[in-house]
Parts: sequence; structure tokens; C-alpha cells
Amino acid sequence: MRRRLLLVLAAALALGFGLAVALVTTRTLPTGTLETEVTDVTVVAPPPTTAPPPQTTAPPPPPKPKPEVAIDKRCWPMFGGGPSRSLARLGIDLGVPGKRLWARGLKSYVEYPPSYCDGMLYVNTFEGDTWAIEAATGKVLWRRVNHAHKPSTPAIAGDNLIVSAKDGTVTALARASGKEVWQLRTNAIVESSPAVVDGIAYFGTTDGRLFAVDTDTGHVRWAYDTGGRINSSPSLARGRVCITTYAGSIFCLRQRNGTKLWSTYVKRDAFRYESFYASASTDGERLYTIARSGKIVALDASSGRVLWTDNVNSLGYSTPAVGRDRIFVGDFNGGLRAYRKTDGRLIWRTHVGGRILGGAVVVGDLVFFSTLETETYAARASDGKIVWHFPIGKYSPGIATERAYYFTLNGILVAFRGKDGPK
Repeated sequence: MRRRLLLVLAAALALGFGLAVALVTTRTLPTGTLETEVTDVTVVAPPPTTAPPPQTTAPPPPPKPKPEVAIDKRCWPMFGGGPSRSLARLGIDLGVPGKRLWARGLKSYVEYPPSYCDGMLYVNTFEGDTWAIEAATGKVLWRRVNHAHKPSTPAIAGDNLIVSAKDGTVTALARASGKEVWQLRTNAIVESSPAVVDGIAYFGTTDGRLFAVDTDTGHVRWAYDTGGRINSSPSLARGRVCITTYAGSIFCLRQRNGTKLWSTYVKRDAFRYESFYASASTDGERLYTIARSGKIVALDASSGRVLWTDNVNSLGYSTPAVGRDRIFVGDFNGGLRAYRKTDGRLIWRTHVGGRILGGAVVVGDLVFFSTLETETYAARASDGKIVWHFPIGKYSPGIATERAYYFTLNGILVAFRGKDGPK
């Protein structure tokens, strides 16, 4: 009798296992839908202001000319330094950070680093404010106070700044004044940092859509429904725009009109698909990303074929930084890893302890990264040796221009001169 019960139980378990496998293998995966007429979003613009009456008194004397300040010409216009989200400036050799130039408190912590162009830094805080700060002095040009959380980097689009927020809005602000130019309102959360190419801003929303929006007017060119929640930021290269989703998919679309080029779903195991919070970075040939489970995935950018994978054996949230022949990925075990781009061979791993959440940034032969335990480090890209340490930091550490580093460290924006950079 007991043996019969055991046999029945074993048969039931086998049947349940088979049904579970069948459900996973036969599950219909979203293939995506292009929307060219988007009706559930609105774009608003503030009413034009009335011009002031003409002056009747003598104008004040012109201000004294300000001394000329050297301005770095190379911009860092969006998260990752550009639309490919490489998180790298390989041609800049500043050496380790040296003299601190200035520091500015931002009244809230900062999850994503600033953008930079024409001598100005632009940064969002998690509390909701957007700041414009002179790169040379740390002086505040303007601050736009808002209470919608902004875990994102503002994107520079000509005279405008494109700002995403978790209240579902994407807003264009005038770079010179911080005044609103237009605002697009969605019915989802927008955590995605916009990418701007040729006057079009690309960003994702948590209802699974990837949007392409005119940066001058906010007009929606197209939207693509991937069927999976999007918290990541799109990457663009060679006419493609690609996005990762919580459904375990990576979609690549034609940048010009949103038509689908390919989609790939990545499995975690026999029963589950992966889930992606991290954005994908690209060198044009390959896409690199990491799933929340810790699986690193490299795909052929033209076809979506998986080229190689590895696992960091911890949670994974940091967008890979792309070097010349290797990528750099942090993990929640306190390790920074360097992998060969072509085949995924582990070149080195440096352990500092703590948890690395934000993406690293590569400047010359240095890789900067921060831990949630509020430490910031620089490792040599060649061998992983730690060559600099600063006892503040938390998320993605910052950016670099030709003359200086700008780090967002625990809600403080700090400028450092590089020891080997221009004086």
C-alpha cells in the first residue's frame, strides 16, 4: 500500500513537472507592436508670456566683461556619454583625481551622473530638482524645484534639456533659464534617461513602450510596445535603437521609424526568463547588458544572436562600461570584472567589498566605480589594480571632460582636477 502511494506521488510530481515545463516552453512571448498614432499621451506647452512695456528710462551701464574661462569643448550630453551608452572617454588621460576644485551640495542624493556641454553641468536629484551649474566654478545658474523623483540623467538637445521623471512626464527645459518649453505626460513611470540623436529623444516607460519624440515640440514620432516593463535607457548605434525589459527581452528597432529589426528573450533557467533593469551599452557590433539575476549577456547587434554569457553570482544592476577590447561590470559581491568583448573571457576581477549598483565609467586607463557602502574607487583598466580611493559615493560615480572630473557623491557634486590633466 505504501509503495503504491509513493508511486502515485512520484507520478503526480512528474506530471506537475512536465506541465510546468510545457507552460514555460509554450508560453506566448510578446513580439511587440508599433504605434504611429499615439492617443493616450498629451503634450502641453506653457502659454507665451506678455512682453514687458518698452523702457522709458535710461538703460543701466553695461556690466564689466567677465574674465574668459577655459571651456572644455567635448560634451557629455546624456547618460553614458553618448547614445551608445558606452560610459567611456578612452581618449582622455587625466590621471587619478588630484586637487578638489569645488563642491556643491544638491539637497538630495543623486542616482545618475550629470550631463555636460558648453561649460555647463546639468544634474537631476532623486528628490526631484534639476540643477544647471557652471563647470568652472560650481556656481548655480538655475535650479528648477520639483517633487517628482528623477533617477535619471538630463539629455542635452540643442538649446533644450530633456528631463524624465517618475510622475510619468518628460519635460523640455530651456538650458539658458530652466523654463519649461513643453511637457509630455504619459500614464506610466518614466525612469529611463533620454537619448537624443538628430533632434529626436528616445526613452522607455514602465508600461513597456519605447518612445521617439521631437525635442523641439514634444510631438511623438512613434512608440513601440515591447510588452515588458522598461526601467532601462535605450542605446543607439548604426541606425538601431535597442532597449532591455523586465520581461527578459532585448528589442532592437529601426531608429528612423520604429520598425522592429529583432527581439531576443533570454532564459534564466528551464522555467523562467531573465529580467533586465540595466541598460544595454554597445560598441556598434555587440550589445552588452546584465540581468537582475547576475547573468551578463553579449549579443550580436545586427541579429540579436547571443554571443556569450557569464554570471557574477549576485544581483546585477550596473550597465556595462565599454573599453577598447573589454567591458567592465560591477556586482553585489563587491567585485568589478573585466571581460574580453569578443568571447567573454574573464580578464580580471578586483574585489573591494560592498555592493556595486551603478555603472562604472572609463576615463583613459582608469575605471571608476562606487559602492552602496559609500566608497568610490579607480582601478587600472589594464590589470584591475586599485590606484585611487575616496570615502564618499554610492551610485554611478560621474563623468569627465578634457580638464576635470565631475563626481556625484552622496548628493554632492564635486569637481576634481586630474593629476596628469591640463593645468
